[in-house]
Parts: sequence; C-alpha cells; structure tokens
Amino acid sequence: MEASLFPQQSNLTSYGPTTVAIITLEVFAGMWINASIVCVLCFGWVKKKTLNSNEKILLLLGCSRIWYLCFTWIYRFLSMIYPHILHVQTIRQLIRSLATFFNYSSLWVSACLCGFYCIKIANFRNSFFIYLKVKVDRMVPWLLLGSETVALAMSIFISDLSETLQRNNITSTSQGNFWEVTIRKDIHLFSTFLLSGFVFAASFLVVTFSAVFLLFSLWRHKRMMQTSSMKDLSMDAHIRAMKSVLSFLVMYSINFVCLVLTIIYATKKENIMKLLLYMYLCAFPGVHSLILIFSNPKLEKALLKMLSCVKLEFFLK
Repeated sequence: MEASLFPQQSNLTSYGPTTVAIITLEVFAGMWINASIVCVLCFGWVKKKTLNSNEKILLLLGCSRIWYLCFTWIYRFLSMIYPHILHVQTIRQLIRSLATFFNYSSLWVSACLCGFYCIKIANFRNSFFIYLKVKVDRMVPWLLLGSETVALAMSIFISDLSETLQRNNITSTSQGNFWEVTIRKDIHLFSTFLLSGFVFAASFLVVTFSAVFLLFSLWRHKRMMQTSSMKDLSMDAHIRAMKSVLSFLVMYSINFVCLVLTIIYATKKENIMKLLLYMYLCAFPGVHSLILIFSNPKLEKALLKMLSCVKLEFFLK
C-alpha cells in the first residue's frame, strides 16, 4: 500500500500541489467522520461501562482509520513541502510503517465487521455455523487482536522490504554489480507486491463471502416467509444488513481494483492515474464510515445532532 500513497520524493510533479490540496480536504473530512464514531462509542462506553461486539469492532475501526489518514497526510505533506525531512531514513521508515500498519488494520477490521454481521444475522442449520453464532462474541476480541498482530508484523516486514528496495535502487548506479542489484530489486519488489496483494485480497474475499452468505440466507428466509403475512423482524434485520454489506461490497470492489492498480503503478512516476488513485483511497475510509453511521440508528442520531449543533453555532455567529 505504501507504494501507492508514498511516492519517491524525486518523482514530485505539477500534480503535487493539486494532490495535496484534494487529499487534505478528504483526510480532514474522513478524520472528522471517524472521530464522531469514536466519540459516540467512547461516551456510551463510559456511560454503560461496557461495549458489545459490534461497538468494539467499530471503535477499533474508527481509531485505525483516523491514524491511517493522519500518517498518510503527514507523509504526503512532507513529501511536497519539506522533502528533505524524508531523506532521513528513520523518519521516512517510521511514517511509512505506521501508515501501512493502520491501513492494513483498517482493511482487516472492516472485513471482520462484515463477517460479524454475516454470522450474527444469517440463518443456516449447519452445526459449525451455529457454533460460530454462539461463540462469536467471545471470538471477537481474539479476532481483533489477531488482526492487529498480523497487520503489525506484515507492515514491519513490507516496510523493511521497501527500504531495502530503495537502498538497492540507490546502489544500482554502480556498474560493477548492476545485474546482481537488478535481480535483488526484482525479488524485493515481487515480495512486496505479493504480500500487499495478499492483504488486499484476504479482506476483499471476506467481504465478498459475507455478502454472498447473507444474500443466500435472505433469499431462503424470504421464500420460507412468503406464506406468512406477519411482519418479520428477522427479515428486517437481513435487509438492513444486506444494504450495509452490499454497499461495502461495491466500495470494496472499487477499492480492491484501486489497490491492485497502485501495485501496477508503484514503480512509475506520478501521473493523472496516480492522482485519481490517491483521491479515491483517501476518500474511502471517510465514505465507508459514513455508510456505517447511516446503517446504525444510534450513530446516525448522534451525527445528525452534532451537525445540528454545528449549524446552530454557525448561524449564531
């Protein structure tokens, strides 16, 4: 992922100022949206002294996205305004590693959320699925811990590969070891792309299978209830979950294509295509979280109340 949002400092072009301006607007909007989710959940946590599984996932997702957007913007801003700071390897590697970690964390936690919706709402008679439905609340903390641990390990490994690749790129001007350096660069580049692709594909597959299982469960349930004229709460829950998961699936499909394109364009200089990729990838955390808010009555009510207060404050001035 870092190859997409962290271009080499020497590749800055006339697209730089435009990219920074657009990304700044998207980042601060996305951070505000996710901060509102975190604030509402934290206030509820303090008030109730507990969080349910859904709220735990949303809280971690909101925090991951806030920090991901923050470090992405810092790197992009520094690469444009103060590129000499990123010449320091420690600073560059630290920002890259943190941004990559929070990006992977965001992708996998959001995939866990879709899987959680599927397990809690879908109805299947399979014994293993019933076992998951009963145990899922106990499994959520361990799933989140596992996701964060794997995201941390992969972000460190990919960051180290990227730094090694950059060092090889610097030493490739030496004619004596040209072929050896080129081979090492290709190996490191392939390893980085392979690991990044695995992270993107894993989260995308979880969301896809969750949508398919929920859709199949809804179709089965609807067929069983066709003869009943009573209002079915399970049907309503299916439909609400399907709206959320299908909207996630559409966005994830676009996001997955963009992530694959970032791998393809990672070694190329900045152009209009990379600008469009930056714009979408920075808009995704905010737009996705906005969908989460409007699919959750509690979060939606809190957001609308917050907006009304901001609007009132603006008119009073």
